[in-house]
Amino acid sequence: MAATTGSEMKSGSFMSEKSAKIFVAGHRGLVGSAIVRKLQDQGFTNLVLRTHSELDLTSQSDVESFFATEKPVYVILAAAKVGGIHANNTYPADFISVNLQIQTNVIHSAYTHGVKKLLFLGSSCIYPKFAPQPIPESALLTGPLEPTNEWYAIAKIAGIKMCQAYRLQHQWDAISGMPTNLYGPNDNFHPENSHVLPALMRRFHEAKANNADEVVVWGSGSPLREFLHVDDLADACVFLMGRYSGFEHVNVGSGIEVTIKELAELVKEVVGFEGKLVWDCTKPDGTPRKLMDNSKLASLGWTPKISMKDGLSQTYEWYLENVVQKKQ
Repeated sequence: MAATTGSEMKSGSFMSEKSAKIFVAGHRGLVGSAIVRKLQDQGFTNLVLRTHSELDLTSQSDVESFFATEKPVYVILAAAKVGGIHANNTYPADFISVNLQIQTNVIHSAYTHGVKKLLFLGSSCIYPKFAPQPIPESALLTGPLEPTNEWYAIAKIAGIKMCQAYRLQHQWDAISGMPTNLYGPNDNFHPENSHVLPALMRRFHEAKANNADEVVVWGSGSPLREFLHVDDLADACVFLMGRYSGFEHVNVGSGIEVTIKELAELVKEVVGFEGKLVWDCTKPDGTPRKLMDNSKLASLGWTPKISMKDGLSQTYEWYLENVVQKKQ
C-alpha cells in the first residue's frame, strides 16, 4: 500500500462512535481535564482514564500492558511534563527525557494494539524563536528555537515526526495539534513552575489578600502573546478527531494577541487588585512575539468561542473555589 501523507486519508466515524473506548492520557491536567469534559458533554460514554499512580506513562512495559488489556479504539495524548521559563531552565533533562518517554511509549503501543486514531498534542514553542508572524505550520524546523524552552520543544517536535513516520510507514491515522498558550480550570498555579497567566493571577490575588501596595512582574511587559481558553482547545480536539486526517500538524490558536503588560492589567482588573505594577527588566522576556497562523483550522470549519475577559473571569472563579478555599 502506498503511504498516505495528506487529506486523502479519509477521517473515521469518530463522532458517531459515542460508546467507543477512548483513552485520554493526562486526564487530570489542564488540557486533559478539559478534553474529558468536552467528550462527556458530547455524549461519549466509554472514557478510559488513569492517574499517574495507576499508570506510569514513562514505563514502556506498563504502557504496553495497559494497551494490551484495555485495547482503546481512540487515543488523545495530552499527558506531558510542562512548565514555564523557570521550570524549563531548571529541569532541562526532565523536560526532554520524560516527554520523549511518554510520547514514544503511548504512540508505539497505540499503533501495535490497533488503535484506530491518535491525536498528539504539542505546543507553539515547537517553532523557531524568530519565525514569521503569524506562524504557519510550515515554519517548523526552519530556524533555531527559543533557548528557554528548547528541551521541551525538541521533545514535542519528535512527537509530531513520530506521528508522521507511523503514518508514512504504516498508513496509521496519527494526527498532531499544536495549541497556543492555554489557560483555564485545572491550570498550574505553582508560585515558581507555572506559566505567565496563572502566575499573574496568583500573584495579584495574594497581593490583594495581603493588602500589598505593588506587584512585581518579570520582564519588560513588551512581548506579545496569544492565549486560548482550554475549553476552546478541547472543542478543537474533538473537531480534529472527527474531521481531520492529514499528514501535517495543525495550529490551534485564537488569532488574538496581547502584550504581557496588557495581560497583566486585564488579570489585575479581573482579580480586583488596586495596587501598582512594577516591571523587573532584569528578568527574561522569552520570545518577543508568538502568534499562531490559525487559517488552516479555520478553513476546516473551526473557530474559538470564548473571549479573553470571560475566560479570565471563569478561570479566577475556579482558582478561588479550587485553590484558595482548599488552603483555608
